[in-house]
Amino acid sequence: MNPRLLKVITHPNESFSIRKYVIKHHFNGWHFHPEIELTYIHKGSGIQLIADNIEQFEQGDLVLIGSNIPHFWRWDEIFDAEKKKRQTNSTGLVMHFRQDFWGRPFLEVPELKKINALLQKASRGVSIRGKTKEYVVGKMHEMMKAKETERIILLLEILHHIGNSRECKAIASQGYQHNGHLKETDRVSKIYEYTLSHFKETIKLKDVARVSNVSPNSFCRFFKSNTRKTYSKFVQEIRVGHACKLLMENRYSISYIGYESGFNNPTNFYKCFKNITGKTPLEYQKNYVKVTSED
Repeated sequence: MNPRLLKVITHPNESFSIRKYVIKHHFNGWHFHPEIELTYIHKGSGIQLIADNIEQFEQGDLVLIGSNIPHFWRWDEIFDAEKKKRQTNSTGLVMHFRQDFWGRPFLEVPELKKINALLQKASRGVSIRGKTKEYVVGKMHEMMKAKETERIILLLEILHHIGNSRECKAIASQGYQHNGHLKETDRVSKIYEYTLSHFKETIKLKDVARVSNVSPNSFCRFFKSNTRKTYSKFVQEIRVGHACKLLMENRYSISYIGYESGFNNPTNFYKCFKNITGKTPLEYQKNYVKVTSED
């Protein structure tokens, strides 16, 4: 992909930033930045794309994203009965820091080899779970009030704890590489936004090509050359991701979920779902119910 470069603003008296966020727009755009990012979703849910991975995110997720790795979040909109309109309602914490802000030689000392390895692993994005997540989120809250040297100590504690944890999982595929080109930014964002707004419908190639200002004959080649996947595969992943969310809510029949997620018949739904998740919709739902009941 060719996301836009985002400028991260840091206070002039601080070497890195941490802040609370309140989401007002449901789509934050396909972007990247040289800063490493640690994001905690305190409230909210939706679809995230990190590098070449698409999946649902939910309240409580904690993700570490490496330098210049493209990503976006599209938050679900919730209907506000009082205001009679749909709006996002998401909050959390986000921290940004450059890998070399403490000087290049610092991470080369032997005692920091696990932290250095973690930051290399972050080039694929890292999902952080369990007690490690609880510890890190606690330290992030402490950092919101910390000053001067204490901030650096807390950051080292966070990275040390993640680097030594087994409760972390890489997000992007192993062979993923990003070149960081700035071309085609608006075009790619428009493709994403259009797809996420129309995936429940039958998407015609001529329509998405027109939105992105690419000819229908060139569109599929353009998309695959930049994403390493076909556009039809991309749409299927979004639809299956939405179906996963509905299955976890356990409020609708599986046949209804298939149609609600944009599949025109049950056979196509089952086939695509199993190809992407490795499970049938019913197996996925039962597994989720089992895991949550054990927790």
